[in-house]
Amino acid sequence: MRSKPMILVALLLAAFLVNLETTMVNVALPAMVRELHATTTQLQWVVDAYNLVFAALLLTFGSLSDRFGRKGMLLAGLAVIGGASLAGGFTTTAAQLIAARAVMGLGAAMTFPATLSLISNVFTERRERARAIGLWGAVGGVAIAMGPIVGGWLLERYSWAAIFIAMAPVAAVAATGVALAVPTSKDPDAAAPDIPGLVLSSATMALLVFTIIEAPTYGWAAARSVAGFAVSAVLLAAFIVAERRAAHPMLDVRLFRNMRFSAASGAVAVSFFTLFGFIFLMAQYFQFVRGYSPLSTGVRLLPVALSVGAGSVAGTQLAVRAGTKLVVTAGMVAMAGFYVWVAVTTSATLSYGIIAAQMVVYGLGLGLTSAPATESIMGAISRAKAGVGSAVNDSTRLVGGTLGVAVIGSVYASVYGSRLASTMPTSVPGRVAAIAHQSVGAAYLAAGKIAALGHPALGLALQHAAANAFLRGLTVGALVAGAVAAAGALLAVLFLPAQPAQPAVRPTQAQSQTATVH
Repeated sequence: MRSKPMILVALLLAAFLVNLETTMVNVALPAMVRELHATTTQLQWVVDAYNLVFAALLLTFGSLSDRFGRKGMLLAGLAVIGGASLAGGFTTTAAQLIAARAVMGLGAAMTFPATLSLISNVFTERRERARAIGLWGAVGGVAIAMGPIVGGWLLERYSWAAIFIAMAPVAAVAATGVALAVPTSKDPDAAAPDIPGLVLSSATMALLVFTIIEAPTYGWAAARSVAGFAVSAVLLAAFIVAERRAAHPMLDVRLFRNMRFSAASGAVAVSFFTLFGFIFLMAQYFQFVRGYSPLSTGVRLLPVALSVGAGSVAGTQLAVRAGTKLVVTAGMVAMAGFYVWVAVTTSATLSYGIIAAQMVVYGLGLGLTSAPATESIMGAISRAKAGVGSAVNDSTRLVGGTLGVAVIGSVYASVYGSRLASTMPTSVPGRVAAIAHQSVGAAYLAAGKIAALGHPALGLALQHAAANAFLRGLTVGALVAGAVAAAGALLAVLFLPAQPAQPAVRPTQAQSQTATVH
């Protein structure tokens, strides 16, 4: 029997790599404008190509890993991530980098579900599984928060390419650890792949995430957005019908009748809606309103990383003892409280000590919510189907996070634009005013150019107007995120069971040896 701590370390390193890559690229976007001459649309797709492919193929590779082997899928995924990251560092055009990012998303979809499904098959007793999933959640939260720190550090010393090249050796180390420490694992009764299910699930997720990404640009009520959501709903209905009729479905949709699975999935989606909304708002606040560098911004997000880790580890253990309902509800209440606190105190001169305290509250709330909810999801599904169960958990994370950026970003942009229009000095030239309306960063650049042209007072007035408009948008965006967290807390109270209805049926010794360790 392989050492369980070594197995866990190898799996956590693989999960850390995927989560780190999700947010690390953001700090390099300005450098890509200078060196690759990337347009705003191309910058968006440097970020979104990864997320789109990742989301579209999660369920597919989660199901295939159950059928063909989770360890093999994990190793293949790490190889794809490492190779695509290395290639991305040597690209010379934005289009090439977007293609490399899409392949990285493919590798992430192969890797991420396998990490959690292997944990569920190695750590079979609920208390030890909860502890391992708590660490898995902690590593994910820490990696997402540390992405800007690592990216900023590399960017200050090297070029933007180092952010991608550095991922290759990390992927190699993770793959070596998995190859040496992790046992093979797969569904012992796997049938042939469910091709209609694979195709419909991929199409549904791809179109849904694409529509969410594009909706803020074209408008949520625009014809293309409405059509995108409508076709996504039709594809989802077709997927459900196909899975109910399939003799061996990739995802037994009857699982969603189990509230420990469906309500917990909703809690994960709400958690990551607030997390990515938080990163979207706070990164801009630190860099533009407070004037911090990318590295300094990342360092100031450390209280979130550390408290997410603490909350995740403690949350899963508390859920076993006190019940998932209580812990997840408390976590969501803490997240809602954080956003209300931000809304009533935010200013350009707020003490960092207060900001750090706010981030600790948020991080603990996120850890107490997402990790116990993940433990609930994985406990509700059989070990043989752990890959697809993990993929459902990962899909809710990704859809929730993408929706959080899109919705909160739309709310912020609307408030920012209207506030800036009413407070901008009338003497600002129309062309400069149009630039300032694009974003608070563009407004600051425009203000600097006005000042350099001999109008320092006007430049300062534009900068103050942009800062005030941003803070107003931040306040309203925080209230929206807080309302979503509060609604999630209410739904957890109403629908999330405290404990499993009955102990999980232990597999036979033969099944255990086949499904878990070879």
